[in-house]
Amino acid sequence: MTTDAKSQLSRMGLFDSRVPRYTSYPTAPHFRSQVGATQMSDWLRAIPAGAAISLYVHVPFCRRLCWFCACRTQGTRNLDTVRAYLEHLKNEIALLRAALPQGVHLSRIHWGGGTPTLMDPAMIADLAQSIATLGPVTEDSEFSVEIDPNEIDDARLDALVAAGMTRASIGVQDFDEAIQQSIGRIQSYDVTRDMAEAIRARGITSLNADILYGLPMQTRARITDSVQRLLSLSPDRVALYGYAHVPWMSRRQSMIPSDKLPTPEERLELFETARKLFLWDGYSEIGIDHFARKGDSMETAARTRQMRRNFQGYTDDRAEVLIGLGASSISRFPQGYAQNQSGTRDYSTAIQEGRFATARGYCFEGEDLLRARIIEALMCDFRVDAQELLRDFAVTPARLSELFGKAAVAFPGFADVTPLGFAIRPEGRPLTRMIARAFDGFDLAASGHSSAV
Repeated sequence: MTTDAKSQLSRMGLFDSRVPRYTSYPTAPHFRSQVGATQMSDWLRAIPAGAAISLYVHVPFCRRLCWFCACRTQGTRNLDTVRAYLEHLKNEIALLRAALPQGVHLSRIHWGGGTPTLMDPAMIADLAQSIATLGPVTEDSEFSVEIDPNEIDDARLDALVAAGMTRASIGVQDFDEAIQQSIGRIQSYDVTRDMAEAIRARGITSLNADILYGLPMQTRARITDSVQRLLSLSPDRVALYGYAHVPWMSRRQSMIPSDKLPTPEERLELFETARKLFLWDGYSEIGIDHFARKGDSMETAARTRQMRRNFQGYTDDRAEVLIGLGASSISRFPQGYAQNQSGTRDYSTAIQEGRFATARGYCFEGEDLLRARIIEALMCDFRVDAQELLRDFAVTPARLSELFGKAAVAFPGFADVTPLGFAIRPEGRPLTRMIARAFDGFDLAASGHSSAV
């Protein structure tokens, strides 16, 4: 990137701003305690009979806690703790089964964490069998699992395959040993390569990988080496996430040497270095931070403007309902969001009492759905189709012109009102989250969000 381009991005505040990642709208800090188990039950019963739904299952346990991670997790060395949690998950699934209408199908199933592969083979089979009681899968369904190469063996991998796993997701972060030491995540290239080979040897052809930029001591040379090593594994999809240093939200991040973190300007250089390597290797750019092989379903969805965005990032899932199971999980319905109790103890207590563990959420009102769609379109496609909005929402051309015009004025030279609606220019893509914020109707506290780059 040229010095002039950086200067223009700096002028727009890219290197100073903290903005949401917009995996939802409204974002989670705006959820309210007024949404509880009653709304969860009502929204479940309002799902049309025969509808396709998606599931996210949260397993919040790790053998060790990586310092860089800001997810809702807790350490455990005792599988009895995980086994007890599994019983609560199964009881939550039973509550869900009783509330769902007849004939629902499962579009996507994702096990995340934490470390789902902490479960032993019997627990994996038990959870999969319980989920299967909710309904059959759709013809194009996917079952993906987050796999820690340090926390899995042949028996557990065989159990996942037997349970129907179709896509595996491996977190890499960075292959540099010094960087791994600084973030509390030791995972060698050899271990990662062996696991990727073991996954493919079992017939799982879809492999995702996550890698981070913005880590301590990361340089262009180091990220180049890590990306090239990752490319040797030939993942089908890659998420290139920016490390979010938020020690006020995740205390374990205080273990990370903040004086070794790259500056915002250096973060942009790291991203651009990795981005070019993926493009040179034939990957298609997906949204702001994903890459996919040609022919992958995500690449097809992006090319045909069928891509969506949810709490797991970009997805090609078109289901209108996503149900989160487990502590801290978030569900999305046409009516709003519902989030479970974050702590495993509070979550388990609610389930033991025979009720959903919903602790907070949000009911859509006013222009929420319109703004949500505009923000999602920008995050996925970098443009908004005015005719689509006029067709799907109760909004006037004048109101759209007002919203588009304010955003274009705020980002001159980077975004435009177009004959079709609104679009971000290619040179403005690093500002996408900031431009999306221009359509956010809420007062945003910068301290609660991550760096814009």
